[in-house]
Amino acid sequence: MDFTVALAQIKPKLGCVADNLALAEAAVADAVKAGAGLVLFPELALTGYFLKDLVPDVAVRLDAPEIIRLQELSRHIAIVIGCVEVSSDYRFFNSALYFDGGELKHVHRKVYLPTYGMFDEQRYLARGERFRAFGSRFGRMGILICEDMWHLSAPYILAMDGATTLLCLSSSPGRGVSEDESLGSTAAWQKLTATTSMFFNCRVLYCNRVGYEDGVSFWGGSEVVSPAGSVTARGKLFEEDLVVARVEEGELRRERIFSPLMRDESLSVTLKELERIDRERGC
Repeated sequence: MDFTVALAQIKPKLGCVADNLALAEAAVADAVKAGAGLVLFPELALTGYFLKDLVPDVAVRLDAPEIIRLQELSRHIAIVIGCVEVSSDYRFFNSALYFDGGELKHVHRKVYLPTYGMFDEQRYLARGERFRAFGSRFGRMGILICEDMWHLSAPYILAMDGATTLLCLSSSPGRGVSEDESLGSTAAWQKLTATTSMFFNCRVLYCNRVGYEDGVSFWGGSEVVSPAGSVTARGKLFEEDLVVARVEEGELRRERIFSPLMRDESLSVTLKELERIDRERGC
């Protein structure tokens, strides 16, 4: 089905859950006014990114007042937002929550926690253990959180599980300079979203944050990418923005007829060869 999506490219405050929830409420209201049926927020939008020892202080249970409020807001629009989730056994996860119709419908816990360069997530957070597509009123979807998308197996699993739309929540800092003197991380992400959409005949909805934390700048550039790898809409760099775009079912249909990669993909061959590799490695 056709639908309108809003990417809420916001500037969260580090460690300020109440303030960030207020930012989210305002963005939800703007998205509803714009006619969107779905609004997507960045990774850890409720908390900020470089939390370190703040993680236990900002974590929420799935029955917390903040979660109940987001459920209420989702009576008007579907919401996807990032937070720190605490489990009953006091593990902390970098999670993305999907709300719709007044209910929490799906939770994805970030699997790949980066520990290189400026990143140290695995020191403070537990890893998720699965990638699962899920049904929605917009078709079958899958959620990835930032680093997840850089591991090819993650979008592959979701695509083979039937996802035709990938939702990627990100807190990508600005790093490096590319060959054309543009921001290196921007160029890398734009290549990744386009390539992923083409390889898996799927839409990619990518929402990245902006703002500064500990001297690090987040670059934004949120985008809606069609199944052909073309950009339908893209957010501003380094500025707060609400990116609104129409997602058309016809684009998905045309691409899957023109380039039927998912139709021809052999899951049985992939599984057989991965099992062989696993045996030969002695894992």
